[in-house]
Amino acid sequence: MTENRKQDDPAESSQKADSAVADKANMAETDTNSTTTDVGKVLLNEINKPARRDVLGVWNAIRVPVLAVLTGLVLGGIFIIATTETVYAAFGTSIGAGLNEAWRVVIEAYGALFSGSLGDPARMVAALRNGDALEIRRAFNPFLESLVTSTPYIFAGLGVALGFRAGVFNIGAEGQIFMGAIFSAYVGYAIKGLPAVIHIPVALLAGAIGGGIWGFIPGWLKAKVGGHEVINTIMMNYIAFRMSDWLLSGPMKRPNSFNPISPTIEESAMLPQFFGDPIRFHLGFFVALGTAALVSWFLFKTIWGFDLRTVGANPFAGRYAGMKVSTNIMLAMTLSGALCGLAGTNEVRGLNHNLAMAFSSGYGFDSIALALLGNNTPLGVVLASLLFGTLRTGATRMQLVSAIPVDIISVLQAIILALIAAPVIVRVLFNLRTVTVSQTVTVKGWGGK
Repeated sequence: MTENRKQDDPAESSQKADSAVADKANMAETDTNSTTTDVGKVLLNEINKPARRDVLGVWNAIRVPVLAVLTGLVLGGIFIIATTETVYAAFGTSIGAGLNEAWRVVIEAYGALFSGSLGDPARMVAALRNGDALEIRRAFNPFLESLVTSTPYIFAGLGVALGFRAGVFNIGAEGQIFMGAIFSAYVGYAIKGLPAVIHIPVALLAGAIGGGIWGFIPGWLKAKVGGHEVINTIMMNYIAFRMSDWLLSGPMKRPNSFNPISPTIEESAMLPQFFGDPIRFHLGFFVALGTAALVSWFLFKTIWGFDLRTVGANPFAGRYAGMKVSTNIMLAMTLSGALCGLAGTNEVRGLNHNLAMAFSSGYGFDSIALALLGNNTPLGVVLASLLFGTLRTGATRMQLVSAIPVDIISVLQAIILALIAAPVIVRVLFNLRTVTVSQTVTVKGWGGK
């Protein structure tokens, strides 16, 4: 019997031999490592690591502010108990009666606070069922009013947070709010005949320019002559206040009026309101949210934002890398002032429709707390602004229902700010461990270059 065998090609035989040697080497390496490493577990760990880092990173970023707010509410409740006479009278009867009265007072006060700022759910449902338009507006007005109050906080908080990111301390937000309001009010009533689609953006731009100028001056002084921005911005506040008083008593005073108030701005310059009275909710809230998104994109998605953050973190490293530190300082202060100026623009064009003396009730000073509470991030600032707007709106109803003074809200805000400024207190109170999360950061400019 004859077998026909096919001769192997020499090149093919050589490849087979090399492949066999490689397979043997791989098998030997696998045998060597199999006793110490489980490849499947390594793969699963690598797949799961990014998710763990993300969750851990988010929690590490928000745990101190969240716990600071909760602690502030608890301490605020203690202040409410300590300032209520009925609690002392109840404790005079018995300890149980005192504890019950203390609990009732705190629940009533905080219930009035949040119903006055977020609305009464039962009233909302009843209004929707009845279908009465006026009753619906009244039921939802507390929630919408909280959004209205939060809007200038968002603008001013973004301005201060951007400055902090760049390593400059803008304490002049209040003065920049005044200057933005002055510029915007003048453009609003002096320019006539423009359609709203043009007049509204022009007035917005005017307010940003006014605040930007008031931020550029201390920025230039710091960059060129070394003047400290904290002192300069505080001094600029007083100049803005007195300039506003002079303008409203002279050049910008409404004709035939005994009150220091500007003329009413043109209707084409007013920010549109979405509902009828008594709701004051207007377009400015969505402009503020859009501005927050724009600031986030600028800081974290552009090369200019990266330069600002780098100079803020370490100006010496930034200068070594070729960044212009003085230019970035002036840019940061100008943008910070422009954002604060938009807060004044919002008040003039969305609510008051004119400029009056002392129209701002401390938005600029509160914005420093907002930036710290929001960890100097746009999203954090928006959330912190909503919190402060809610507390401020509900304070009046809390006073009416529970006879709790509105000053308790200021105490509550101060406690939250103190805990944010000293996070070690929160960590000690809640026994938090400091967790280090390793990250890989890739920096790109325009077009991925």
